[in-house]
Parts: sequence; structure tokens; C-alpha cells
Amino acid sequence: MDVWNVKGLKKAACLVMGLAAFGLADNPISTYHYLADPGAAADDEYFYIITDSDDPAPYNSNSYKIYALYAFRSRDMQNWTDFGIIYDARKVSGINDIWASGIAVHNGTFYIVFPDGGGGGIGYIKAPAIEGPWTNAVGNGKDKLVGGRGIIGCDGVSWCFDPGIFIDDDGTTYVTWGGGESNSRPNTDNFDIVKLNDAKNAPVGNGSHVKVNNLPTRKMLEASYIHKHKGNYYFSYSTGWQQGAPTIDYGMSNNVMGPYTWKGTILGDPSMNGRSINGNNNHHGIAEFKGHSYVVYHDRRIAKGHNGLEIIPADDGQPKPNEGYHRSVSVDEMFYNADGTIKQVVCTNEGPEQIENFDPYDWYPALTSSKQKGIRSRSNFVQGKAAEHVLLPLSTKESWLRVSGVDFGTAATAFKVEAASAGDGNKIEIRTGSATGTLAGTCNLKNTGNKNTYAETTCEVEGLKGIVKQLFLVFKGAQDSTMAVKAWGFEGSGSTPPTPQSPFGGKAWEIPGKIEVENFDEPGVGRGSEIKSYSENDSEDHGIENGGTSYREGTGVDIYKKATGYVVGYNQSGEWLEYTVKVAKDGDYTMYASVATDNSTAGFTLSIDDNKIADVAVSGSSWDDFESVKANVSLKAGEHILRMTVTGDWFDIDYINFVEGKDAPETTTGLAGNVKLNAAKVATFDVFDLTGKKVASFTARNMAEASKLWQSGSIQGSEKAQGISLIRNRANGAMAKVRTTK
Repeated sequence: MDVWNVKGLKKAACLVMGLAAFGLADNPISTYHYLADPGAAADDEYFYIITDSDDPAPYNSNSYKIYALYAFRSRDMQNWTDFGIIYDARKVSGINDIWASGIAVHNGTFYIVFPDGGGGGIGYIKAPAIEGPWTNAVGNGKDKLVGGRGIIGCDGVSWCFDPGIFIDDDGTTYVTWGGGESNSRPNTDNFDIVKLNDAKNAPVGNGSHVKVNNLPTRKMLEASYIHKHKGNYYFSYSTGWQQGAPTIDYGMSNNVMGPYTWKGTILGDPSMNGRSINGNNNHHGIAEFKGHSYVVYHDRRIAKGHNGLEIIPADDGQPKPNEGYHRSVSVDEMFYNADGTIKQVVCTNEGPEQIENFDPYDWYPALTSSKQKGIRSRSNFVQGKAAEHVLLPLSTKESWLRVSGVDFGTAATAFKVEAASAGDGNKIEIRTGSATGTLAGTCNLKNTGNKNTYAETTCEVEGLKGIVKQLFLVFKGAQDSTMAVKAWGFEGSGSTPPTPQSPFGGKAWEIPGKIEVENFDEPGVGRGSEIKSYSENDSEDHGIENGGTSYREGTGVDIYKKATGYVVGYNQSGEWLEYTVKVAKDGDYTMYASVATDNSTAGFTLSIDDNKIADVAVSGSSWDDFESVKANVSLKAGEHILRMTVTGDWFDIDYINFVEGKDAPETTTGLAGNVKLNAAKVATFDVFDLTGKKVASFTARNMAEASKLWQSGSIQGSEKAQGISLIRNRANGAMAKVRTTK
């Protein structure tokens, strides 16, 4: 909930990138009301955010007034549908206030845990959709899980609030809560976690204090949260204010119940242009979606007018509300290191990259957009019904919604809108590029007599084809708030089929043969992740910083010149490049890669058509001396997509060369620069049982070889192994599950 306010805080570090001042930034996700304390979840189709709201707080408030939960969802991480209030304590019997809450989705059902009045217990509700209707999910005939009228007590934590909910891969549900900071307790065990009985939705036993080892002086305060990534569990939380502005810190464990080991900071106190846009507290949610990880958090962007944002009034109509109690919700992508630790989040103005294009040929709730100006909204919450949220334009001013990356296909023919109009002359203009850009069509709304009677209006549009980067719905009228827009969509020929990625230069790389890594495939055009040919952690081309020019303009891939020619550098874990290759015939090949680094923890994997074929460790002592590392691979004839994925940070790579035959020597023909042709490097692999106990260590050239050695029983200790073992490459942190049968 974050129930405190401290002025004059020291600014904690938060890396910042963004657009120029007064640009059309995409953070926060909503600019027309004040939101806070986000939670996050995702399924295969959407990324979901729930928030509470600071809207009810008056402009001069010196405390929080929070009564309701809002919900958002997105397919593409740029365009968000705002469902408005999905649960309102003021209209649900037996609940006081609703503060920071947690959300999860599993097998098509949504679950929320929420604190009742900050200390009156933790409620548990469920729904078939994010917009509801939401019903009590607590078992044993109770209306609370924890505290108050709950099944179990708060277990002695200082603050029985800020609950989080986590559903593991096997469907087991866990709930965490708690917080508090005082001089009378160590503040290292002030969070609790409990496992739920899936059949009864009731806690199994009492709560268990969460232990985080190796904590620094910064204390644990609130906002407990659990997520999972590649077999590791992460417990994150907001730190205390006694050492300055709180950060979001975290610990890691191989057991969801802990103990956890503190690893560092996920999110600092966002500061842009020398000003904090957070200011006095921190809260977050984390979820993975379509191969990416994202963190949602709150700040004070709107109330501070950051980056030219309109400072909207408080609900009482007074301008410039108190920044401390009028927050905003933003989202950014989050990245992991090779060992599973988390890189500190880069807080941006623009938010995450749009991961697929927007389909206009659907029927959307009116508050679906990537940015807004000059609008307000109205939530019509009725218990037992799905939420309804209505757009109210301030149509005498600059009033619009923007939708990003819209795929109109061969052409749109019409725009349809469901709206109420209490006056004459209200209209919606459809424009491209900007709010005053090219006019594609105008919809003159029918006068329905009031703002609660709706009618559909259809108008012709022209010029909307292919992919439109920015589409604007511009609202015009003689009086503010005389329109109420419920939903809209386009009619037309359907979406443009995506154009797939293609070989650089138009010709597939031949195997056997050498591939220049800077010449990865050209990305495709259209909807979906299948058009991408590369993944880069940031948009800045660091090759330019080294005196070069951008070799692959617009990609952000870090390419620069060295003695060997163009190389790809600044490689970080999770980044990847793809190449269309043509393999001459089935058989064994030896892969050589020319690499340079000054550390021993770098590495990459190779895969063909998403099937891993090699783990490659990279180590060295110089960025100037390129060495050749190798791996034996088996390839099938034909055309394929080869992907190189970075698993260990910081190395340069010049080329990848495939030579026919197993352990075949690499010829020097066509190799330039100071390249040393060395034997294949070996790495150390550790083996663990499922309790996390290390049972063996040995060396191998790659993960595939290590797995085969363990399964063959030739490694000491493997002859007794039964079932699943975990093998970890000590150099780059790559892990694999190996099943052994006797």
C-alpha cells in the first residue's frame, strides 16, 4: 500500500532513458486518472495489470484515500485497454478500503488477493475474465483468507497488507503479505507466505515468515511479491525509508517458501532530468509475457508534469494536486543475467517495445490506446456484473486517443463507434500521424438525448492501409463531457499477412561455410514475433560510440570495426541474432566461432529451428586477440533458421564457421586479422539433485556432451542417479534437466 510520505529524500539510483522533452511518451499507461500500487500477470494472449487509485484524494490531501481496483490488459505492451473499476469497496458489503493487491491467472480463471482497509485482513476473489464479475474465492465459508474474519491470523507481522499471489507451474497457489518498519524489530522477517489448499482455496496450516539472508543495511518494508524465472524463485519487496528513497530489492531461492538470498536491486527511485518522478515510495509487479519479462511500478509523472504531461486536476477539480498522494503507473522491460540475477531496470519515457501490431478489425472498449490527452472516464461498477468503463472527451479542448502500430491490411472501409451524445455537433475525426494529421474520416454522432443512451454510428474512411504507426481518434464538440464513448472498431479487408524475415543480401548462408555475424537476417514486416530476426536489450548502437557509423541502422545491434572487420560486441545475456542458412547435406559438422573477451563467464548457444545444437563457453584475457572456439554439431540438409543466443555477458564475435566432419580442422582460407585457431574449450559442469544438493562435478565441451556423459553412467555418481537431475554450466550459468533411468 505504501502508507507513508517523506520529503527531502535522497535520490536512489535508477537508470533512465527516454524521448526528448515534450514528446509523445508512452509511460505512464494512463494519463487521465491517478493510479498506484500495480500488480501484474500474463497468459498466452494478454499482459494484465491491476492498480488501486489515488483519484478520490483531494488536491491538498495529506493521506491516501483508496477504495477501488482498476484493471488493464495489452496484447502488444503499447496499446492498453482500461476496464476501469473492477472491484469497489464502497459498493461491496463487508469491505472497508482496498489498497495494494496481487493478481494471478491460471487455466482461464483470474484471482486477486486484496487487503481490507490496510489491516482488516486479506480477501480473495476470482473471475472468469479480468473485467469480472468478481466473486468471493475464500474457502471454509469465510470471506477473508488472513486476519480479521479470515481463516488464519496475520502471524505477528507488523502490517497485514500488500498481499501478493503466485501460482506455480504445477498449479499450487501461494499468498504472501506483510510489512512494517520500526526500531523494535529487526525487519528481516516481517513478511509471511502460506500455501493454499487447491480444493478448498484455504491456507494449508499457518503462515511462515519469509527469511531473506545476507541483507544489507537497507531494511524490508512492504510490497512483497513472488515470481519465477527458469526454475528460480524470486522474492521482491520495497525497502525501508530510513536509508533514503526505497528501492525494489530481491532475493533468490530454489524453494518458493525460502529461505531466499538477497541479490540486489530491481528498481531504484526513478529520476529523470534531475527530478525524481517517484519521490517517496515504491511498489511493483512482475510477469513474463511472450518471451519477455516486464516490471510495472508507480511514480509521479502526471502530478509532476513530467515530459510535458498534462497535470490533471484531482477529483475535487482543483489543479496541481499534492504529488505524494497522486501517483501514476508505468511499465518497462526487465532483463536477467546469465546466472539468473536481475539487471537493474531501465526506467523509460517510451515504455516497452511494441511486440506485435494492433489489429483494428475487432471491437474494443473505448479506453483502448497507447496515449491520451484531454479526456476523462466514468466507471459504472455493479457488483455481480462485468466492469463497464466509458470515455468522456473534453471535446472543446485538444482531446484524443492514440493507437500505435495499427495493421490495416489492404484497406479499412469504415469506422464504427458505440456512443451516447447529449448535444448536437459532437464528432470523432480519424487521423494519422498526429492529432492534426491526415484526415481519414469523420463520424458525426447521433444525438441520443443523454449520456446513458447509446447508439452505433458508422462512417466511411479512406487511406487507411498497411501499417499506420500512429492512429488518432480526435474528439470535437461545442461542450465538454457531452459524449460518452463505450466501444469502437474498424471494418475492412483484414490484416496484412506478415512478411517473414529474409536473408541479409537476399541469399541464405551456405553450410559448410562462414557466416559474418553482423549480417544477420533482415526483420520482416507485420504482426507477431515470428517476423523478428534479432533481439537487442536496448535501442542504442554502442558501435557508433567507438568511432564508427551504424552498420545496421535502426536495429540497435552493437556493430563496430576492429582489426578483423565488423564485429558484434556489447553482447548481453538474452540477446540473439538469426541467420537463414542452407545446409548442403545431412551429417556432422564442426562449428568454429571467432571471439574475444577479457573474462571467463561469457558464452552463447546455437539452435537450428528452435532446437539447441550447441552450448559454447567463451573466455579470454584480451579484447584485441580473437580466439577460435569450437563445438561438434549434427545438421540436416535444407534451409533452416540458425539462432545465436547470448548466455554469458560481454564478448565480441566476428564470425561463425561450419566445417564438414566431426572434429574437423578449421582452414585458414578467408580468415582475416589476428585470429588464433585453438582447440575446443571445455567447461566445468555441476550436477544437482532436485533438493538442490550438488552430487557431482566434471568437465565437458558443451551441454549436450555433458548430458550424454551423465546419462551414460560414466561419471562418478551418475551410476546411482535415478529420475531428474539438474546440470549447470559453471561458466555461463546455462542449465538443463536430464532424466536418468536404470
